[in-house]
Amino acid sequence: MLDKDLKIGIVGLGYVGLPIACMFSQRYKVIGYDFNQLRVHEINNGRDHTAEISPSELAKALHNGLRCTSNANDLSDCEVIIVAVPTPVDSDNIPDFGPLERASEIVGKVMPHNCIVIYESTVSPGTTEGICVPILTKMSGMEYNKDFFAGYSPERVNPGDSRHTVRNIRKIVSGSTPDIADKVEYLYDSVLEAPTFRASSIRVAEAAKIIENTQRDVNIALVNEFTRIFNAMDIDIDEVIEAAATKWNFHPYRPGLVGGHCIGVDPYYLIHKAEEYGVKAQLIATARKVNEEMSEYLADTTVKSLIELGINPAKANILILGFAFKPDCPDIRNTKSHDVYRALSAVSPTVTIYDPVVNPLDVMRDYNGLSITTEPASVKARAPFDAIVRCTHHKCFEKLPVSELLTTDGIDVGLSKAAHPHH
Repeated sequence: MLDKDLKIGIVGLGYVGLPIACMFSQRYKVIGYDFNQLRVHEINNGRDHTAEISPSELAKALHNGLRCTSNANDLSDCEVIIVAVPTPVDSDNIPDFGPLERASEIVGKVMPHNCIVIYESTVSPGTTEGICVPILTKMSGMEYNKDFFAGYSPERVNPGDSRHTVRNIRKIVSGSTPDIADKVEYLYDSVLEAPTFRASSIRVAEAAKIIENTQRDVNIALVNEFTRIFNAMDIDIDEVIEAAATKWNFHPYRPGLVGGHCIGVDPYYLIHKAEEYGVKAQLIATARKVNEEMSEYLADTTVKSLIELGINPAKANILILGFAFKPDCPDIRNTKSHDVYRALSAVSPTVTIYDPVVNPLDVMRDYNGLSITTEPASVKARAPFDAIVRCTHHKCFEKLPVSELLTTDGIDVGLSKAAHPHH
């Protein structure tokens, strides 16, 4: 099978790749590759700005021999190479396979004979063997399932979640041949605390991953639609969910802004793959539309509520709470808080974003110089606010002195309770 002297390469050292590299370093020699030299330098010096890996855990991995590099040739003697790069969509929500294709080109140029290339990136069924393997074949000049092999084990990393970690989440595994599937299964079993689940094929494993996030997107869209209906009827959606949850088979999803790099992106891969086969994924597409509209809905609700209270939105002082795409996590990728900000700032010239969890320099870099505050003192200095808009529900906001930050007629706005005066 596989021995402890096995050398593993990890391509992509982001939210998925670094945790995987640290996990495998407890048993094997690991080389982490990323084209971003600053990221490589950061990790080799014991820092992880994503906060997915603690300083002590990273120090342990480095002590065990984890080495990160921006030189792809350092992967040339890795018997197993795991690819964990982003699979985004473009401005028209069309799947962008660019990062995956470039990673496959890099691996194909340097992988040794008999290498097993395992993909963890979320993709539509058929991508690994339909897009990635042909690139590996072309770049290496080797024959698939003779000179090199493939596997697929979709990532299940949950950013900001210290409970469900890469080690204790059950992992789906698959391989391009039964023997390779055995080896992939053994490899992950050797480092995971949770068991593995062996899929019958790479395509099945790809499909399983894509529907995990799509199912959540659809369920959240349903609750978001409930929210819009009950807000119009002046019924508290939180109370409705609490009552409905007394039935044993009701799943208490909550309304929310669906951003990030998984739920808000992955369904588009399945929508476009379905179209290739002449199938219209109507429910999935509608759910995406509902969730994409929630940012505008929250902003519109805020503006309408201000007008109803006799406050001119064009002169309103507005505070947005939270810029990360999910609670208690510094991840700002595809955050819908930015959409709320753009909609509100088009109406009011005074909109402040407060988020003590994220790095303001990351926000400035990724969102065209947008400035946010992370300091409570700065928020108090800009008070009182006519509206506080809750976008990301960080735990630290639970102790926020709302009454001290709002004007007498100011409103506290969120999706659960569309808008209510603080008093």
